Amino acid sequence: MDRVRVLLTKEKRPAGAGLRVGVVNGGCSGMQYTLGFDDAPKAGDLVTEYDGVRVFVDPEHLQYLEGTVVDFSDGLHGAGFKFTNPNADRTCGCGSSFSV
Repeated sequence: MDRVRVLLTKEKRPAGAGLRVGVVNGGCSGMQYTLGFDDAPKAGDLVTEYDGVRVFVDPEHLQYLEGTVVDFSDGLHGAGFKFTNPNADRTCGCGSSFSV
């Protein structure tokens, strides 16, 4: 969550802003993860906090994301967010697409 905190500060987001995690249809495996910042949760969102960072999830996406771990990797093969999803039956090589 250190990287998310840095990005929230860099984008000058207001207090209470957070990371929105979701899924959309698409990608090479059928579903694709989405990440973005919102200044506040939307009505009905599940709001949790990890290491001081608020995370917003639309309840319709919970069935696909429950138990998912999002981590930031800054290795030799490129920097980016990595998803480890116990619900995924199949993932693609890019790491941002999956099927259930």
